[in-house]
Amino acid sequence: MAYDPLSAIEDAPLFIVPRVLDGLRAYRQQPRLQQLPGADTHIDALTDRLLEGVVSHPTRFWVMRQVQQTLEAVAGEDTEARRHIRMELEELMDILGIDVADGMLSYYLDAS
Repeated sequence: MAYDPLSAIEDAPLFIVPRVLDGLRAYRQQPRLQQLPGADTHIDALTDRLLEGVVSHPTRFWVMRQVQQTLEAVAGEDTEARRHIRMELEELMDILGIDVADGMLSYYLDAS
């Protein structure tokens, strides 16, 4: 059985207050990754999933499962694209109050 980096995620509740939702909405409206066609679509889709579901599922594990879907979709991108995607994912996690991804970003994005 293959390793699933989601198994290393330590779950914790997230405090999804109006300020957090406002931050996600503002983030969604920003132009990003325009030099990387397709990558912006994945980040936008993730942000939409977060906006639609994080109030009902305010846990670190649920958010990281959503992030994992995006990571799997972009794992084949080139090094430069993965670097930019990492920065975008870190910004989203900051908005949500998640400070550590327990190695998940590295697992998907640091592969050569």
